[in-house]
This record gives sequence, structure tokens and C-alpha cells, in this order.
Amino acid sequence: MRALITGITGFVGSHLAEYILENHMEVEVAGFVRWRSPKVNIEGVLDRVALYYGNLLDFPSVRSMLAEYKPDVIFHLAAQSYVDFSFLAPVETLATNTVGTCNVLEAVKQLKQSDSYDPVIHICSSSEVYGQVTEDEVPIKESNPLRPASPYAVSKVGEDMLALQYWSSWKIKTIRSRMFTHTGPRRGEVFVVSNFARQIAMIEAQLAEPVVKVGNLDSVRTFSDVRDAVRAYWLLVKSCPPGEVYNIGGVETMTVGQMLEQLLAMSTVTDIKIEVDQARLRPSDVTLQIPCVEKFYKATGWKPQIKFDKTLRDTLDYWRDYYRRRQKTEQHQRAESTVL
Repeated sequence: MRALITGITGFVGSHLAEYILENHMEVEVAGFVRWRSPKVNIEGVLDRVALYYGNLLDFPSVRSMLAEYKPDVIFHLAAQSYVDFSFLAPVETLATNTVGTCNVLEAVKQLKQSDSYDPVIHICSSSEVYGQVTEDEVPIKESNPLRPASPYAVSKVGEDMLALQYWSSWKIKTIRSRMFTHTGPRRGEVFVVSNFARQIAMIEAQLAEPVVKVGNLDSVRTFSDVRDAVRAYWLLVKSCPPGEVYNIGGVETMTVGQMLEQLLAMSTVTDIKIEVDQARLRPSDVTLQIPCVEKFYKATGWKPQIKFDKTLRDTLDYWRDYYRRRQKTEQHQRAESTVL
């Protein structure tokens, strides 16, 4: 069996590659990447994955890669995934997420028509498609209205609906996931849990004043661990029928402020202050995200296994290790310059 991961060098893609290689050794894993994509997240598996270079917005590179590798399963994870950046760069966000997805689906369609190629395709949508819900709409079901509140969310609605349309029109075997908040080690520093953990690690390393800058702390989120998320994605393509959509998410619900309190309790510094940074407040925000995941549980039996306090500690330890290594490198460079 062959699996292809678009966005393999990213946060979720790298964890998914590790999960498949560690738990399903009969599966070959390849990734579709841009030539400039950093490989740091997949350093541990580089010798066990094949990389194909191209760009989601370059249709010939997408089609030629699929024609050559012909994966049995495609995990389409590549995206511009930062909500705040989508307000600054809506066209890039829409192009990457919606047009890029269309290129993948269109390439599969053409190869199916010419060569009977017929893979399963996981289209990674997002809980952001639901937008701001009312209290009587939680927990949020797959049937809830879509009210995108950011260009990112709009792009994910487009991606989601394209997947449905390609199944309805041409029976391209798409399965859609709407993943709720998930985090863990290697999460980009712009995302809230990782950002707070990074700030705390910098304070502990005496690289910053004991102040954590925050945005809206009142938003309610149901958190899960990325390592549970990728296990769910594997079960999705193995157990779920094409054409369907599934909410996936954790079971631990809290405000962003309560999450920050848990992180601060894990710090070795006890006098850290909290300061609201106006630049971190979005033009429009989604403040209530609690998923109903009953449909996915019934289809796969999946349940989260990793407690959120472990997720938080592992994320904080990731950034602590990052700054320890950086300080050692700087000390080594200073020692070398002194000798010279």
C-alpha cells in the first residue's frame, strides 16, 4: 500500500508520517513538498519517505507526481493554515487551499478517466467552517450551517465543498474531516498553545521579560493532541465510506485563558504576568467550538488517548529544548570566535 501526504513537512503531516511508519510498516510513505520547505520536522523519517517536489498551484507538477507514484491513499493536508494571516493575505489563502485542492482532485479525475486510477482521498477541512455558533448549537454537528468568519474559513468551505462535488459528479473517493482544535510538539509558533508555551520557555531561559502577551482569552475550545488526530486520520481512510464528512475532536473543553493557566502552572517561573496585545485580536473571531463527534466514534471506535496536560507539557518541553539547543549553539559559536 502506498500513502501520499501533501504537506508532509508541516506540523500534522510530519506526525502522520511518523505514525504510519511506526504502526503500519507495510505502507510506503511519500510526501509532496515545495523545494523550499524546511525538513526539520521530518528529520527522523527522512530516510524512510520519498519526496516529490512541486507546488499545489502548479497543476502539471501535481498531475505528473500522481501519475508516477499512484498512491492508494492521499492525505491532503497541505494548506495555508494560519487564520490571522488569512486576513492579511486572503488571495494567497484562497488560492493555496481551494485552488490547490481543486488541482489535486482534478488530477485524480483525469487519471481515473485515462488510467482507471482510483485512490481514497482524505480532504482535511476544518472546524472553522462553522464560524460563530450560538449556545443552542453546541455541541456542533456536521449538519450545522457553515458561517465562515475568516478568509481561511472561506477557503476551507471551498475545499470541503469541492471534495463533495467531485464525489457527487465523478465518484472521486473523497472523505472529509472537520478537525477541531489540535496541538502538540512542533506546532507552529503562531498558534495559541504553541505561542504561549514558546513565550514561557523564553522567559525561563531568561530571553524575555516575565510577561505573556495574549489575545482573546475567553474563547472556548475543545482541545486534542495531534498524535490522537493522526491516528484518527488513519482510521478515517480505512473505515469510512467516501462522500462522507466527520467532525473529529477531543473531549477536554476550556477557555483559552484556562489553558494558559495550566501552562503557567507548569513553569519554573512563578511571577509571570499576562498582558493583552491588541494586535492579537482578530477582526472577527470564533469563540465557541465544542464538537459533536458521535458520527466519527460510531464509524471508527476512535477516542482520544492522550490527556491534554501531557499535550501541554510536551509542547512546553519542545520549546524548552529548542532554546536550550539554541543557547548551546550560541555558546559554541562564541567559544570558537574567541579562539580565532
